[in-house]
Amino acid sequence: MARSERLRAFLLSLLILLVFVAAWQIGTQPVGGGAVVDDDYAKLVGAAAASGQKSAFPTPADFGAKLIEQLSHPFYSNGPNDKGIGIQLAWSIGRVALGFFLAAVVAIPLGFLIGMSRLVFDALDPYIQVLKPISPLAWMPLALFTLKDSGVSAIFVIFVCSIWPMLINTAFGVAAVRKEWIDVARTLEVKPIRRALLVILPAAAPTIMTGMRISIGIAWLVIVAAEMLVGGTGIGYFVWNEWNNLSISNILVAVLMIGLIGMILDMCFARLQKAVTYRD
Repeated sequence: MARSERLRAFLLSLLILLVFVAAWQIGTQPVGGGAVVDDDYAKLVGAAAASGQKSAFPTPADFGAKLIEQLSHPFYSNGPNDKGIGIQLAWSIGRVALGFFLAAVVAIPLGFLIGMSRLVFDALDPYIQVLKPISPLAWMPLALFTLKDSGVSAIFVIFVCSIWPMLINTAFGVAAVRKEWIDVARTLEVKPIRRALLVILPAAAPTIMTGMRISIGIAWLVIVAAEMLVGGTGIGYFVWNEWNNLSISNILVAVLMIGLIGMILDMCFARLQKAVTYRD
């Protein structure tokens, strides 16, 4: 992309942000000026808003102040229900990383096996088709019952939601490797493990990375909902706890952090995907 095009894209993005903030500011202005309203409307918007008082939803300035406050001391701990957003994000990232790693350890080798063997594919495909559509959160009650630990149960849910995109993309990538390359390796009497590592893996790497990129996005999406259910620690619990405290500003800060971390994770895997796709 040319420099002028990047500049235009940046200016357009900035304009969209300014319009959004302006609309937000207008939407959080006091309603009316003490005018008389009917009872139903007063119940709907609240007596404070109907009488011209400040909206319960934070203004952009309120959000900015709360954001600065949270980022100034992100790692404080004042008890089990009062921890900084940095600590909560660290718990969530740790759970996602562990569940994702365990899923990769299982999905990639199994995907190789499925992609290289039609017999294994036919044997496992019915189970994959039945288990894949099940919502990861549907496993949470069973995980809590069997594992007896909310943190471990959340990791298990991440494992479940991460495994399918990696497994399917790995199997597809391995099966799509050109048969001529495999035949040449066999002609040269390259052993199966060495053939998988030196011939099949490099050819299937872009597809495998696509599966991993999809998986990490789903894992970060699911961890928020999982932590809302199990409680204790994590950014999902932070959001739910702030809702119980009716702190909309803190919820918005958490939503922003969730989006930024998700973007960073996707960018990291996008770079890895680009590296393996356009390697020399």
